[in-house]
Formats: sequence, structure tokens, C-alpha cells
Amino acid sequence: MQSLDVRLNSHQKKTFLSGSAIKIFFAAAVLLFAFGSSQAQELKTIKLNSPDKDKGFSIMKSLSLRQSTKDTGKWSEKELSLQDLSNLLWAGNGVNREDGKRTAASAMNSQDVDIFLFMKDGIYLYDAANNALKQVVSGDHRSDIGMGGGARPAGAAGGAPGGTAPAGAQGGQPGAQGAAPGGAQGAPPAAGQGAPAGGAAGAGQSFNYPVKVLLVSETGKFRAGTTELKNMWGIFDAGLVAQNMSLFCSGMGLVSHPKAAVDSDGKIKNLLKLTDTQVVVIELDVGYPK
Repeated sequence: MQSLDVRLNSHQKKTFLSGSAIKIFFAAAVLLFAFGSSQAQELKTIKLNSPDKDKGFSIMKSLSLRQSTKDTGKWSEKELSLQDLSNLLWAGNGVNREDGKRTAASAMNSQDVDIFLFMKDGIYLYDAANNALKQVVSGDHRSDIGMGGGARPAGAAGGAPGGTAPAGAQGGQPGAQGAAPGGAQGAPPAAGQGAPAGGAAGAGQSFNYPVKVLLVSETGKFRAGTTELKNMWGIFDAGLVAQNMSLFCSGMGLVSHPKAAVDSDGKIKNLLKLTDTQVVVIELDVGYPK
């Protein structure tokens, strides 16, 4: 009888241990699921304000004020408001007709240019159809991929080019520093270099622009043409978007700086999970003047 009791107790222990293991397994699975869900929920969508189409200088005045502001000492690190972001993105490549066509032309109306925004809390993709920003990566990656503050060319005086605003212009008002179209003003400065002497950041330090706009052409949207032609069309289309944004900046008193965005090491492609037909073309830094 005692032997039977011992056997029963042993069986009960095994049953208890087996049940405990199952409970621990399911508890771990629930925790992993909850963790995975929380990670997925970190990515958010920001509904933008309707663009204000009645603000800013005339197109001719905006053109007269257009200039590239390379001296980071003239930039504020203040983040752009949702209204200014909405206006900037709509000007760049927003929907301006009921048939879905855009403010920027594109080859064969392919609408191939995607606008990514690198901001303090994450990277966002502009959804023009819904006037929204969709977060694709969380966290601050403005300086992670070699798109840092530019160094002043050798021998250039502080604040040149794109230094002072036109006479009578006030910081934050139309007529402050403007921006240059993509690819203008000579070769882009080396990415990740320190700000110019006398700038916001000291020598050897990078300056995190409030918003880094990255223009990417999805060349797979072109219905015909060789790879070489598609890449050329994509660069052309991105240039049109960049020019729209540049003129918006000069007409609204924002500062900006265009650069060729080169992804030779594939960091941007990996970070944004781009396909082989998505070509990184232009970076346009945007912010408020100091």
C-alpha cells in the first residue's frame, strides 16, 4: 500500500510539473505576442492639416528670394509645425486636382517620387492621397545615415553662400533664407561633417536639421524604357519635387539646403527596406531661420 502511495505521489508530481511547463510556455507566448504587438503599434500615422493655399509671397517674389542656406548657424533647431509640414509636402508633390494628379509633373504621370521625412521621433512616408504621414521607422535617424550638417567649402567666408537674408527680411517671415533646387550650387558637401565655424554646432560636430526630406524615385512605375532611361526620368521627377519645395521655403521664410543623396553603402536602402527599383535621389534639409 505504501508502495502504491509512493507511485501515486510520483505520478502527481510529474503531472504537476508537466502542467506547470505548459503554463509557463503559454505565458511566455502571450508575453512575446504582446511585445510584438507593442512594437508594431509604435509606428503611427499623423493626419496632416489641410494645406493653406493662400499664404506666402508671389511666385516671382519667391524666385527672387531663392537661395541655399548652408551655414547651420543661421538655422533654428525648432521642429516644424504640422501646418508647415502639410504646406511643404503639398507644395512638393501634393494632390491638386480631383483626378489625383500632383503639384509636380512626372514622366508618363507615373507619380514615382516618394517623400520620406527624417524627424526627431522617426521616419515618415508622405501619403499624398490621404494627406497624412505614415511612420515607417521609429527613432531619430537624422544623423545615422550620413546626411549630417555640411562643412563650409575651403576658403568660404562664414555664412556664404546663402548667408544673410534680403534686406528687410525678418526671421520666420517670408523673405528670410530660401533654398536651392536639387543639385544646384556646386558639389554637395561631405555628409556628416561639422557645421561651419560660428555656426550652431562647433567644429567637428554635426547639426541635426529639424527635417530631412529624402526624395526616392520608384522607377518600377515607369511603363516603358530601359533601366538607364528610367533612372534618368526618376532623377528629373525628383528635381521637380525638390524645386517645388525650395520655392515654398523661399516664399514662406523657411531655410533649406539641397544635397545629392548618395546611398553607396546601402544604409538608406536597408533602413527604409527599399526595393531594387527605388532610387535615392535628393536630400532637402528644411527648417526655420534663427
